[in-house]
Amino acid sequence: MAVDPFAELLRHLRRNANRTQDEQAGAINAASGRATVTRREVNRYENGANVPTDHTLGNIALACGVPLEPLLREAKAARARRREKNKAEAEDLDDVKRRTLLGGAVIGAAAAAEPWGRLAYALSKGSKIDPESAGVLIDHAARLHVDELNESALSLQSRVEAHLDAITAALPRAGAHERALTIAAGETAALAGWVAWDLGEHDKATSYYGVTSECAKRAGHPPLRALALGYASYGAPSPAKALEMLSQAAQDVRGRGNATAAAWALGRYAEEAAQSGNDAGALRALDQAKFAYDFADHTSEQAWVRFVTPYRMDSLTLSVYGELKRQELTATADSAVERLGGELPESGVVVLGDLASALLRGGDVDRGAYVAHQFAAAAESKPNTMGRQRAQAIAAGLPDTEHDLASHLLTFATL
Repeated sequence: MAVDPFAELLRHLRRNANRTQDEQAGAINAASGRATVTRREVNRYENGANVPTDHTLGNIALACGVPLEPLLREAKAARARRREKNKAEAEDLDDVKRRTLLGGAVIGAAAAAEPWGRLAYALSKGSKIDPESAGVLIDHAARLHVDELNESALSLQSRVEAHLDAITAALPRAGAHERALTIAAGETAALAGWVAWDLGEHDKATSYYGVTSECAKRAGHPPLRALALGYASYGAPSPAKALEMLSQAAQDVRGRGNATAAAWALGRYAEEAAQSGNDAGALRALDQAKFAYDFADHTSEQAWVRFVTPYRMDSLTLSVYGELKRQELTATADSAVERLGGELPESGVVVLGDLASALLRGGDVDRGAYVAHQFAAAAESKPNTMGRQRAQAIAAGLPDTEHDLASHLLTFATL
């Protein structure tokens, strides 16, 4: 049987991109921010068994780097051919058999082949979310917080907002999973606020943080409010307000199971206290943060603490010691560099940025400039949120002899 011309076109696009069907599915999912397309579905597109929706076509166009309009036009023609074919075949079927085939049972079973498909089918039927579908939504929220370590805010934003839409759609039918999905929604909203703030959309960020706090209230989960407060503290109107927010965040994460969150909240408090000139308060909070982290496991607590890696704690410590010009800075810098190792990890750009700033503030200008060069290269090859803000801070501390590097970093900061 001849394959439809549109199916051939989709196969041609994939082969031009030098991808397997598995890799094509992954590229489409990366473009959409949702794990909705499988290798099996790509195969169905390419053998003419199914025609992608216009929304999926947009993601295929993005994944393959081709214009969308020709794909939409060819898909429309393919659908017309399918309708004519189905109409001809339907004339040979009994009316009852035809209604049985199209009535839902067969379609429902096919749609339920993947967790996202089960979720969509459950929503369409008004039934409750099953445990596996809820798990997919919750796990993806956690993965987004990990991706924040090595993705720019611009590339992350659409994925985060799309996932928040997915959880929002699921919540009315969450059933026994309502609290867990409410927490996942709050975690996703907080990350949406974080990337919006990094992109300069400050009002939007504030709104997302408000959503996170509301989710914390509804779920009875104070650590979620701590996340919103910790993120929002970066944009606080004054140092005093930032310290107030972080003090509340530290209160919200007291208790068992929150060691990583407590370490981050206290570390951020130490960072702000140091910038406010409260040396004693900064060092006390930093010691508390380190003590909490000794009992922490950032891979098994709340989903959002995945970004609070040992590298992130190094970053906070460097920031405090650099601001206070403490003698411990040198040993801490050596330890941080040793932890990074030969191959820069995902969290390494953060450490390089804060290390460069800390060394410059602490008076080690030559070493600070050297690390700043490393940061500049790493920030462009492994972009992450706040990379632009760190670039701006480093540029401000560079000596006049590093004029070209400062100009480069300031250019990067405005992108």
